[in-house]
Amino acid sequence: MRAQFDGWGPFLLLAAPGMLLGVTGMTHPHRLGPSTAEHWFWMHVAGVFVFPLVGAALAWLVRGRRDPVAVGIMLTAFVYAILYTALDVVSGIGNGYTTWQLGEEAVPRPRAISLAFQIGTRMGDIGAWALFACAVLVSLDVLRRRGLGVITVVPVVLLVAGSWFIREEHIFWPGGAISCIAIGIATGMLGAIRPASEPSTTSGLPPSGDARATSAKGA
Repeated sequence: MRAQFDGWGPFLLLAAPGMLLGVTGMTHPHRLGPSTAEHWFWMHVAGVFVFPLVGAALAWLVRGRRDPVAVGIMLTAFVYAILYTALDVVSGIGNGYTTWQLGEEAVPRPRAISLAFQIGTRMGDIGAWALFACAVLVSLDVLRRRGLGVITVVPVVLLVAGSWFIREEHIFWPGGAISCIAIGIATGMLGAIRPASEPSTTSGLPPSGDARATSAKGA
């Protein structure tokens, strides 16, 4: 089934979360200490508003559907959004603020901060695996419904590769930040492609009931 680009509006909206995280990750300190703690803290305060949107954007791709694949995509996106945001809150906001306020007293690192990093990392690992599972489900769904072609294969490769490297790289520069940008671009592309037979969503008019019925018969 031939697919085509549906406009820049959906692309920009869905690409924004991943790309914002990527840009933020370019400034992510590689180590938390008194000299980096304030930036670490404020960067993760901003991140708490963006991390869940990456999952929301992926779930948006299957909006209105209730089939098992769509449910799996929504559930894995939900698990990622909750647990990766928890990582951001515990290891980013909590540890960043504590280290900032302690200053030089945070050297050597207090055991309480190390313990918080441990639980934050565990929650983040589960969230990252959920993101990877979501990316795989989205990719299989897109290839099954939209077929093989440059316009589908490119975002699928970017999405799966980006979500895989996030597990190891977080959003650190360079690998993590580039992975976030790849996920953003991929999600935007997938949200902006449609089968050539479907009406464009950029016209502002949803498909009519007859159009939906015709599409269902032709599927």
